[in-house]
Amino acid sequence: MSCPICAKERVQKYRPFCSRRCADIDLAGWMNGRYTVPSQREENDDLPRDEDPVTH
Repeated sequence: MSCPICAKERVQKYRPFCSRRCADIDLAGWMNGRYTVPSQREENDDLPRDEDPVTH
């Protein structure tokens, strides 16, 4: 299997990446919002159903 960032051979220590650099590039992508995970939840779905969000 190859590194998903640069396609070089992966290294066990940084699996599934080949280096710390590629792992950091991937992490930066998540932190910058380049990657997303779809959700079925609505934006305020974590609020109890009997309470409405506070609006000002």
